[in-house]
Amino acid sequence: MELSKRLQMIAQMVSEGNRLVDIGTDHGYIPIYLLQKGKIPTAIAMDIGEGPLKRAEDHIKAYCFESKAVCRLSNGFEKYRSGEADTAVIAGMGGDLMTKILNDGIEKLPDELILQPQSEWFKVRGFLMEHCYEIIQEEMLIEDGKYYVAIKAKKGVRYKLTELELIYGPLLLKQNHPVLKEYLQNGYHTMKGIFKHLMDVDTESANRRKAEIEKQIEQIKGAYAYYDQS
Repeated sequence: MELSKRLQMIAQMVSEGNRLVDIGTDHGYIPIYLLQKGKIPTAIAMDIGEGPLKRAEDHIKAYCFESKAVCRLSNGFEKYRSGEADTAVIAGMGGDLMTKILNDGIEKLPDELILQPQSEWFKVRGFLMEHCYEIIQEEMLIEDGKYYVAIKAKKGVRYKLTELELIYGPLLLKQNHPVLKEYLQNGYHTMKGIFKHLMDVDTESANRRKAEIEKQIEQIKGAYAYYDQS
C-alpha cells in the first residue's frame, strides 16, 4: 500500500513493535501499511462514522489482516480499553477536537502519542505539556498546498514550553526546519498584506483585527529569529 506524504510522515513515527490504536482511522490506511511492513503486531482501527469504519473493514479484509486488526465504532477512546495499545495515532482533525478527544480519554491514553492536528497546533502542544507528554519528534511538510505538522510524544516528566514553542513547535524551531521557515515567510507576507489593506479602515472591528495581526507578525518575527541564530 502506498500512503500520501502526510500519512507516511505519521507512519514513520510509530515505534517498531508497538501495538497501535488509530483514532479516526477513516480508510484504515495507516494500520494496514504498518502491518504490511511488519512494523506493528496488531492494530485497533476506530472511527465515529459507520461509513469510514466500513471502508476500513473492507480494506483490512482485502489485505487479509482480519486476525491482526479489529475495527470498532467509537467516539474517540470510548470503546478502547486501557492497555490494549502502546501507541495512539490521531490525525485528520482540528486541534480543538483533537484536544477534546485526548482530554476525554485521558485515563486510557497509551504512553506514546502520534498526533497530526490540522489547525490550532498550540492547543495540542499545550495538552501535551500539561499532561507531561514530552515532545520527542516533530515533522512538517507541505502537500497539495497545505502545511501538515506531526508530533510524536511520550509520557515523561513535567516541562515548560514558551509561547513561540507552543505555536510553532520546540523541535521544529530548534532544528531550523526548512518547511517551517517557508510557512513563516508565507505567513509574514500574508499578514503584512492584510494589515496594509486595513490601514485606512478605522472601525472597532478593524482596529481589533489590526492589533491581532500585529501580534501575529511579532510572533512570526520571534520564530524567524531562531533561523538568524543558526
